[in-house]
Amino acid sequence: MTTTTTPIPDEVLAELAELEDPRIREVNQRNGDDHGVNLTALRAVAKRLKKNHPLALELWPTGDSAARLLAVLICRPREFSADEVDGMLRGARTPKVHDWLVNYVVKKGPHAEELRARWMADPDPVVASAGWALTSDRVVRDPGGLDLPALLDVIEAEMAGAHERLQWQMNTCLAQIGITQPIGRKAENGPDHRHG
Repeated sequence: MTTTTTPIPDEVLAELAELEDPRIREVNQRNGDDHGVNLTALRAVAKRLKKNHPLALELWPTGDSAARLLAVLICRPREFSADEVDGMLRGARTPKVHDWLVNYVVKKGPHAEELRARWMADPDPVVASAGWALTSDRVVRDPGGLDLPALLDVIEAEMAGAHERLQWQMNTCLAQIGITQPIGRKAENGPDHRHG
């Protein structure tokens, strides 16, 4: 690809601005998001741009949610360090950007387990919610080595008073344990889950 056809961030941001729809923004704002771009249209832009990690690295720092969602779709997850992803997550304050970053970058990158462990007990509940999202994923895919009784104890002690997004992810983890693990089914029958 020659430099004349390589998209530059300003051109991409202008295209995203053209896709902005005030009605979509209004609906998204009710859910805590701050973009007005139809996600199908956004995915079409990403498909056209293909994987372009350098462009993703230029779009992310703009802070624009639509640009960040696009960056998530065109980046190469394996090219980020754990610390880079950690910094990105801490700056991703809207739910959609946060969720896409966890699902499309962290889960597909080489640092998912390291970041899961790092984030689980983070004092920031939004960061901790990412740790719980990764734990739910691991309960389903690879539960070996997880202390499920300890997870259930934490959920029992902390979920009711947790921040909304953290509570949601703890509840998801609880459901995945109950659905996929024998220990979860035992827990329904009484306190034996801590010893069985």
